[in-house]
Amino acid sequence: MAHVIDLQIACTPTELPTEEQFQLWVDTALAEVSSKPSLDFELTIRLVNNEESQQLNNQYRGKDKPTNVLSFPFEVPDGIELNLLGDLIICIEVMQQEAQEQNKALFEHWAHLVIHGCLHLVGFDHINDDEALEMESIEISILQKLGIDNPYLEQ
Repeated sequence: MAHVIDLQIACTPTELPTEEQFQLWVDTALAEVSSKPSLDFELTIRLVNNEESQQLNNQYRGKDKPTNVLSFPFEVPDGIELNLLGDLIICIEVMQQEAQEQNKALFEHWAHLVIHGCLHLVGFDHINDDEALEMESIEISILQKLGIDNPYLEQ
C-alpha cells in the first residue's frame, strides 16, 4: 500500500529525507492505525520555516510561536468519497533544533514527527494523560518496526 504524498518544500532546507523515506514513514504509520487499511490515502507534507509555522500555530492554535509539526485533518463532507487525509506542516528549524537539543539522530526525529503527525490526522491526540500514553505507545511501536528506538527515553 503506497499513499500519495504531495511534498511541498516552502523553505530552504538542508539534510532532507528522501521522498522514499517520507513514503516509508507514512505507509508504516497508516498501516498500523488506519480503519480502512485497503485504501490509499493522499496527504500533503509541507516543510516550512519558523515564520510560517508561527503564523499557522498562532492562527489555528492560538500559540504565537513556531512548533515542530501541525496536523490538519481533512473532513470529507457527507456523501462525497475522497481519500484525502489532510496536511502535515513540519517546521524544519524547530525539528532540527529539537533533534540537536535532545541528542537524537536527525532522520529518526524526522520519522517520529511524520508518524506523530499522521496519528493526529487519523484522530489520535495527547490532550490528556490517557490519550498521550496511548498515542506514545503506538508511536513507539511504529518506530520499532522501522528500527528506531523509543524517542521518549532520555538520551
